[in-house]
Amino acid sequence: MTRILIADDHTIMREGLKRILEGIEDIQVVAEAVDGFDTLEKVRNTEFDVLLMDLSMPGRSGVDLIRQIKDEFPKLPILILTMHEEEQYAVRAIRAGARGYLTKESAGTQLVTALRKVASGRPYISIEVAEQLAMSAMPADDSQPHTSLSDREFEVFTHLVKGKSITEIGELLHLSVKTVSTHKTRIMQKMNMSNLSDLVQYAVAHHLLQPQA
Repeated sequence: MTRILIADDHTIMREGLKRILEGIEDIQVVAEAVDGFDTLEKVRNTEFDVLLMDLSMPGRSGVDLIRQIKDEFPKLPILILTMHEEEQYAVRAIRAGARGYLTKESAGTQLVTALRKVASGRPYISIEVAEQLAMSAMPADDSQPHTSLSDREFEVFTHLVKGKSITEIGELLHLSVKTVSTHKTRIMQKMNMSNLSDLVQYAVAHHLLQPQA
């Protein structure tokens, strides 16, 4: 029996996932978490086999949360389930320690297979993501400047292009306003852009402006 912890801030999504898994004899949902802090608490205090986690939740989330969990529980399989379809999100999640990456759009048909695969110790990623991982080991592509951003810079970038203020981003990521401002400056420099409008246009053009998960 594979025991699952579902971490997603949307009640409807958690209920939908549980319905998909109902009746699957070898899979059991044993706990749920509603944000990043709740996820950490449940990971530390619940016995389960696979963490099924949204990439974007209130509080600590994303790559930062994956890294902390893997630091504390290096053998725990993490399957990311997210609205983000762009491979760059998947590459960063896999690099941080996630064993699999699945979009919510494909959860209905692929979730059970993905869970079984990561529980057995194997990765679950698309061909496109595998190609991106291989390409990321090569010299940086100058036509894709967002790939030069650090994981934290990329996280700040995604919030900026969604219209979040410096203060809001600081609260979401538990960073000082000064630190967020520094990240913003570095993002502009690395991407050779002078204003937020340019960043938003770039995000739209590269399919990085995804709906909130």
